Amino acid sequence: MAYRVVYLLASSKSHLNRRDEHGIVSYQQQIVINTKGHGDMHDLTERVAAIVTSSGIQTGTVNIFNVGSTAAVGTIEFEPGLQHDLPDILDRLIPPSRSYGHEQAWHDGNGHSHLQATLLGPSLTVPVAEGKSVLGTWQQIFHLECDVRGRQRTIVITVVGD
Repeated sequence: MAYRVVYLLASSKSHLNRRDEHGIVSYQQQIVINTKGHGDMHDLTERVAAIVTSSGIQTGTVNIFNVGSTAAVGTIEFEPGLQHDLPDILDRLIPPSRSYGHEQAWHDGNGHSHLQATLLGPSLTVPVAEGKSVLGTWQQIFHLECDVRGRQRTIVITVVGD
């Protein structure tokens, strides 16, 4: 299997572009963000769109993956009301508490953070058509910090297609 590797410079980390013998290309780049702590949301839509464009892939999928077990990604209408409502509903469904098994083992105050992130999930896959992510008019890609403190987060964006 022959691969063509291209490294580019940009504000985000590591680009990788590979083409297999069938003409399928995979392109990967990392987005690094700093969060403020529990409930902090970031709109990743434009950064993901720029990576899809940079990939040169016209038809395929883009996968957005949060590295770590206390944050999540998904889609939402990214507006102030829902930026408040999503963390609020998660806190009502899975409230901060010392009664979680994780708390009994680690005593670090973030058992609910792991559970909330698990409920939403660490990744999202979006179709790519005509070189663009296929999203609805009011559908944006978000990152949600579920941990109790701010962190530097790495989100791996992988575009696959032709």
